[in-house]
Amino acid sequence: MNPNMKRLRRSMMFLNCQKPGLIKDPYVYAPDSIMLDLEDAVAEREKDAARYSLYHALQEIDYRGVERVVRINGLDTDLWIEDIRCSVAGGCDAIRIPKTETAEDVQKVEAAVIAAEKEFGAEEGRTLIMAALESAKGVMHAYEICQASPRLFGIALSGGDYTKDLQTTISGTGVELMGARQHMIIAARATGVQCFDTVYTNLNDMEGFRRDVETIHTMGFDGKSIINPRQIPIVHEIYTPKPKDIIFAEKVVREIDTKKAQGIGVFTVDGKMIDIAFYDGAKRTLALAKASGVYKGEL
Repeated sequence: MNPNMKRLRRSMMFLNCQKPGLIKDPYVYAPDSIMLDLEDAVAEREKDAARYSLYHALQEIDYRGVERVVRINGLDTDLWIEDIRCSVAGGCDAIRIPKTETAEDVQKVEAAVIAAEKEFGAEEGRTLIMAALESAKGVMHAYEICQASPRLFGIALSGGDYTKDLQTTISGTGVELMGARQHMIIAARATGVQCFDTVYTNLNDMEGFRRDVETIHTMGFDGKSIINPRQIPIVHEIYTPKPKDIIFAEKVVREIDTKKAQGIGVFTVDGKMIDIAFYDGAKRTLALAKASGVYKGEL
């Protein structure tokens, strides 16, 4: 398995490949991933120029450990295969498929990625895939899409197109997105892949953004798509375990390890009843804290 399948992806920041100034140094803001966009953000007449900028950025810029995902053009265009060739030749970490509706969409992209890796001598299996679900059909097929390829590390909701397909609009309350969010996170967890939420476009409402991130964190999402560096600190704050949570998780792991050896199945930690079912959650908290750089202990 590619070691990057389960890497930390709290924040995924969109950047327009048409604008070299945007893609030359986004690592200074320390997002976990950047989304180098060849699709909606790029004007039709600028697609070739955007690919040129993308290739040279991937080849020449040290992104200092930030994951580099490329959003290709839709499979209903004549652009996506060349997008994949350019991205793989440049050495991107992953391809994001827009408007994914079926497992076959993922498999079609997988075949093109494999061909590009062979063509450009890239390490076999190094290029991962993620799928953006942007329609009712795509959301309904989330479970099948999650199982479509061993390269697929996750799925992401694209709220703008999804709500348009529902014949409604983004309200800011999250009500219109709740069904898709719940369905997608269940499908992702059932298949062992990651799940990412849609962007929040109102940069003048940072409190609303915070509430939105708190909601999707509570629902179980792995991270949030973002459009501005100002959103990164809020996402990382909410997704990084607090010291009290780390201490409690350490106690739970330690106590379960000890009590299990003694044949004790149920006990209390800080006044809370605990059993073996809490073990995996506590280990996940410690793993997330370690990946976030706030925990130095042993897992």
